[in-house]
Amino acid sequence: MDSSSPYSFADFPEDVQLCILSFLNPIEIANFACTSKRFGPLCQTDSKLWYALCDRRWGSKTQIGKWGEGKISYKLLYKTLNKWENLIGFWRRCGQSQQKVNPAAASAGVAKPPGLVFFEWGPSFLRGSRVSPSQNGTYGVLKSPFLIMGISAEGQIANYLDPEGHNGADCELGSPETDSIHVNVNFIGDFHFSVEEDESFANRRSSNGENARSGGDDSGDEVGGSNGFESGSPPASLPEMVEMYQYYANRSSPGADRSLRRQRKRGKERQFRKRWETEHYLKIVDCFPTQSRPLQGIWKGICDEMKLEFYLVEYDGVGISCRRLGDLSERLSSCMPVFWTSNPTFIDSPLSPEELHVYDSRIHIRPPPDETYVDDEVVMRVMYINSSFDLVIPGLEGNAANPWRVEGRIWQYKSGAFGFGFLRDNFVVDLKHIAQNGCLLDIMGPPCSD
Repeated sequence: MDSSSPYSFADFPEDVQLCILSFLNPIEIANFACTSKRFGPLCQTDSKLWYALCDRRWGSKTQIGKWGEGKISYKLLYKTLNKWENLIGFWRRCGQSQQKVNPAAASAGVAKPPGLVFFEWGPSFLRGSRVSPSQNGTYGVLKSPFLIMGISAEGQIANYLDPEGHNGADCELGSPETDSIHVNVNFIGDFHFSVEEDESFANRRSSNGENARSGGDDSGDEVGGSNGFESGSPPASLPEMVEMYQYYANRSSPGADRSLRRQRKRGKERQFRKRWETEHYLKIVDCFPTQSRPLQGIWKGICDEMKLEFYLVEYDGVGISCRRLGDLSERLSSCMPVFWTSNPTFIDSPLSPEELHVYDSRIHIRPPPDETYVDDEVVMRVMYINSSFDLVIPGLEGNAANPWRVEGRIWQYKSGAFGFGFLRDNFVVDLKHIAQNGCLLDIMGPPCSD
């Protein structure tokens, strides 16, 4: 502000001050708080300022006041959401999955849990859903919520997993009374995270169940009240120390061999009780189109076998490549280009008669006529495909046909979607958005109600 002005920041009403400060980041807030003692209370942990910061950044995506049942510090909420925000979007599983497939997906012909995961905002949590293409020849997408991330009223991170989708219809933060599995989500940089079962919670639950079945008296089987720990599982922060203490204590106590055998047996039983094998996920960056990269992102299209496929289109700095999106655990899944072009330049309409004939003479692969489909795809511009790799099969390099040089076209429509085809074929594969504005499109089955 102009130093000659008779007004200062302190003269503004508090709601105006909060509105202005909500544009700052935490470091800038801390610096501002040091400028004057009068502004210190305005920047306190539980002040209205941190609510304003959260509301400005995420208020249009989630219900800020519902997180932690409205009982947590908004500074804690800001810190948590700032870390979790990077999860929004698409991720893909890395490695083989050892989990069971969702019953709904199994009935639809899915043999194993899908490797594609989509994270989105819920009212008071983040929801991760497995996503897979339908098998009925339509653009429908199967969505199975399986990971819920939230904050408890006590300010503790609460992550729940529903691997088989039993509680997916509710899509709410899990609770110990449900079949949900408590898990830890471990971040490894910005583009990699793992989901592993919270063994400390599982052990506490198992121990509580054993004590309930035995009437609560487990003094003969565990090193109990004399060591300062409650009967049951020891605190998660000291597992190795407690195991060492039990080992040496039991060696010098009567019936040591019998007690050691019990401990080994319990250890094996707890291993077999594990309900979730750790899985790793990698972020799919640039999974949505932009103005400068209109073809970028994840798309869905029906191939010539009337089977829905997911496609990943990337701008690699040299050109544009398109691949079918499969699990990283599948052989050559990341090396299955459908097409590639080194000249990502569009030719705008009006098109020449020759180009119009190339497009009009082809059949569009679309759902059956009885499916809802609006035929409003008007071609706005065309891009040439000068290379295709979809026929490159190991061991067939000596073929007379040269699969490395196949000409084709990409037709971008007015709606922003596009189709592609090759001159050797007589059809066009139309690709549609799989998600828009942070929401999946064409979800089959009852969606989650927020």
